[in-house]
Amino acid sequence: MIRDAIVVFCLAMAAAGAAVAGERLLVCHGYGCQAQDEVRYSEGQLGEIRRLLFAADDAGGEREHLAVALGTLYGWAGQQSDIRNDKGGNFADEGVPGRMDCIDHSTTTTRLLQLLEARGYLRWHRVGEPAMRTVALVFAPHRSAVIETLGDGEVQAFAVDSWFVDNGEPAVILPLADWKKGAGPDV
Repeated sequence: MIRDAIVVFCLAMAAAGAAVAGERLLVCHGYGCQAQDEVRYSEGQLGEIRRLLFAADDAGGEREHLAVALGTLYGWAGQQSDIRNDKGGNFADEGVPGRMDCIDHSTTTTRLLQLLEARGYLRWHRVGEPAMRTVALVFAPHRSAVIETLGDGEVQAFAVDSWFVDNGEPAVILPLADWKKGAGPDV
C-alpha cells in the first residue's frame, strides 16, 4: 500500500514536472547581443501562444496573431530579465540595462520564431534567414527576423520587426520588400 502511494506520488510529480517543463531561450540585449539572459516559458504559457496562433484561419490571420504572440513572449521574458526596460528604436531607452538594438531583436525574434516553428505552432509560415536593409547613407544598416509563407504558390517574405516597439507590444510584421525600402513606424 505504501509502495502504491509512492508510485502514484512519483507519477504525479513527473506529470507536474512535464506540465511546467516548458522551454528555455536566450534573449540578447546590450546592443550587438553583448549580453544574453536565459528565460523560461512554461508549458502553460506556450499553450496560450498555441491557442492564439491556432485561432488563425489563414496566413494573414497567422501574421496578425503572431505579432501579438511575439509581444507576449517578449513581455514574459521581460518579467525575467532587464529587457523589460527596452523601448522602441535606439534612443528612448539610452543607457538603461536591457536595452536592445536591431541585432538583439532580430536574433531573439528569430530564436522565438524557431521555437514556435519547432513546436508546430506556425501552420502557414516558415522561419527565414534574418534580413538587413540600408535605407540611406546616413542610417546604419537595420536587421529584422523574417518569415516566409508556405504553400505551392509564390513564396512571400515578411519582416518580423520587434525593434520598432516597446517590450511586450505586438511586433511589426510587413512585406519584406516594403521593409527593405524603409517601411515601418517612425521611431
